[in-house]
Parts: sequence; structure tokens; C-alpha cells
Amino acid sequence: MITINYLFWLLGIVLLVVGGMIMSDREHPRRFLAGGFWILYALIFLVGDRLPPEVVGVLVIVMALIAGFGGVTAAKPKVLSEETRLASARRLGNKLFIPALTIPVVTVIVTLTAKYFVVGGMPLVELKNVTLIGFGIGCVVALAVACVMTRDTVGQSMKETRRLVDALSWAAVLPQMLGMLGLVFSDAGVGKAVAHLTIAYVNLDYRLVAVAVYCIGMALFTMVMGNGFAAFPVMTGGVGVPILVGVFHGNPAVMVAIGMFSGYCGTLMTPMAANFNMVPAALLELPDKNAVIKVQVPTALTLLVLNIFLLNFLMFL
Repeated sequence: MITINYLFWLLGIVLLVVGGMIMSDREHPRRFLAGGFWILYALIFLVGDRLPPEVVGVLVIVMALIAGFGGVTAAKPKVLSEETRLASARRLGNKLFIPALTIPVVTVIVTLTAKYFVVGGMPLVELKNVTLIGFGIGCVVALAVACVMTRDTVGQSMKETRRLVDALSWAAVLPQMLGMLGLVFSDAGVGKAVAHLTIAYVNLDYRLVAVAVYCIGMALFTMVMGNGFAAFPVMTGGVGVPILVGVFHGNPAVMVAIGMFSGYCGTLMTPMAANFNMVPAALLELPDKNAVIKVQVPTALTLLVLNIFLLNFLMFL
């Protein structure tokens, strides 16, 4: 059976190679710290399930210290000459989009057909993680397609991977770390603390006020955590379920949908959502790292206000 572990191992191998390439680059300003950061990250994917949780925690803390003290810096990228790249772009034209489109196509195919592939009474693909596994298979197929189209090698793809990882720096790790933060907050009882503070200091006798607290809270917690899924259990457990559903008898399905949308408004306004806001700035080499956020803030605030009124109206129909 193909399980999610195969995807983790593949990612771990890629990170291990990237870390080795950085450490072997004598022109890198901090090659041992930067390379060590990615090698530690690789170890978590490769053998993290076999290590004691305390050891994995120590590895994460070491990674945080390396990143916090500026150890994950980028070297001057080594790329093909501009003439070579332009010639390749002219030759391929719009065919350059084929590898990128291959990933979602393969992901959908695997997701929809996996249940029909059974060997010895067991599904060939682990069904509970079929979408992620399909995504991993799609990436491998897209790599093969790209190599055939560009007449290049997997080695060149690893060089480009290293260049992108260098450009993204520690921000590439942030989504996973923040996703775990939501679980930590939930287990620590942050939702109950939010409920206590909200009831103690905000007059929730008015439905619109309660709705506004929930939507704005989703946006603010998402800005702090950088992840709407991390903010959701905190605000839903603290305000959504006990107040909007328990007191005002609202429709929980509508609350969940618009509540998550409110969280995404916070995503648009925070550097903590690195994969949405910091990564594009790094990839496009924008001089202002917060340029993406500055453009999105007016849209986010407008949508947040609209969400408050939509939730207040639709949840109680």
C-alpha cells in the first residue's frame, strides 16, 4: 500500500539533498547553519515517527534558533545565462504550463480512482490521505514531464529546488509549524480562555456584537497564527459553538463556512501566512517584502465587514 509516509520520505530526501548542496557551497555566507537547518528538517520527515517526541521538539527548537539568529540566509543564485533561458522559453512557449497543470490533473485522477485499485483485498493507495498522496504522485509525474520537455535532468531540477529554497528561506517551514500551533493552542485550553474573556468583557446579549466578535476574532487569530485552520478551533470553541449556536441557535454549517472565510481575511493581512504573502514577494524578488500584504489589506477589510453582515443574516434564517 502507498501510504503518506512515502510522500514524507520523498520530501525528506529532497530536503536532505538541498541541505547537502548548501553545505558544500563554499560561496554560501553561512553554509553550515543554512544547510544544517534543512538537514534537520529532512530528518523530521525521514525518521521523525521513530524518534521520541522530545527529540523532535529539540530539533524544532534548534531550527527556530538557527532561523531566529539569521542563519538561514541565501547565497547568490547560480542560474543559466539569460540568453539560454530566453531561447528555451521561446522554444517551449505555452507548453511551459503543462508540467504545472499536470499536478492538479494527476491529483484529481488519483483521488477519484484510488478506491477502484485494490490488490489482495487492500487498496493500493491509503484512502484517508488519498488527496495528499495523489498530489505527491502528481509532482513526480510533473517532474518527469518537465525533464522530457526541457531535455534536462533531475539534477538540474534539484539545483532549481535549492535556489527556490534559498530564496524562500525559513518561510517555507512556517505553514507546517503554524498548523501545529493550532493543535497546541487547542490542547492548552486557549479556546476556553477566549470564551471566558469574551463573556467577561464584551456584551454578547446583542447578536450582531457576538457575530462581529466571532468574525473579527477569526481574522485576528489567523493573523497571529498565520493559519485559518489553526484559528478555527480557538474561536469556534470559544465563541462560535457556545454563543452563536448555543445561545442564539444559529446554523452551524453557515457559521463554519463564513467563519473560515473571515479567517482568510486575516490571512491576507499577515506576514505569518508566509506561503501566501512572503513567498510570492521572495519569488518575484520584490524590494518590499510586505508589498503583497499592503495591496491586499483594503480587500481583506472590506470582505471582513461583509462577512459580519452575511453571517448575521444567513446564520439565523
